Amino acid sequence: MSVDTKYWTEAFATGGGRNGTAGLADGKLTVTMTSPKELGGSGKGHNPEELFATGYAACYLGAMRFAANSEKLGTVPDDAKVEAHVGIGPRSDGGFGLKVRLVVTMPGVDRATAEKIAERGHFICPYSNATKGNIEVETEIA
Repeated sequence: MSVDTKYWTEAFATGGGRNGTAGLADGKLTVTMTSPKELGGSGKGHNPEELFATGYAACYLGAMRFAANSEKLGTVPDDAKVEAHVGIGPRSDGGFGLKVRLVVTMPGVDRATAEKIAERGHFICPYSNATKGNIEVETEIA
């Protein structure tokens, strides 16, 4: 598979990684990173899982809108919402792994249409393509 890259971004992390600073190279975003309390940290900053969840939710919602429009599947309403729940924990074979649960809400859209849009959104979304076969991603239509 090849990718015809149209956009690049650059981010950085300094300090201890999970306990340091991370941000965009252009200075538009800088966050203090701290491990969550559940992993022994203070929980007073942000962590990579929060940033991953935010990016996945936004990207997947955009991918569903793109699929609905380009494939004439219906309309994703303006008040549609994607909640990305990202969990981290030890893997049985060592190291750490992620799990994702995406909760999709499309008020006024019948369930069958919402399910089709959600399915096609995964085909388009780069986060879904990156995680496919690598981590467990569950999608729920609310």
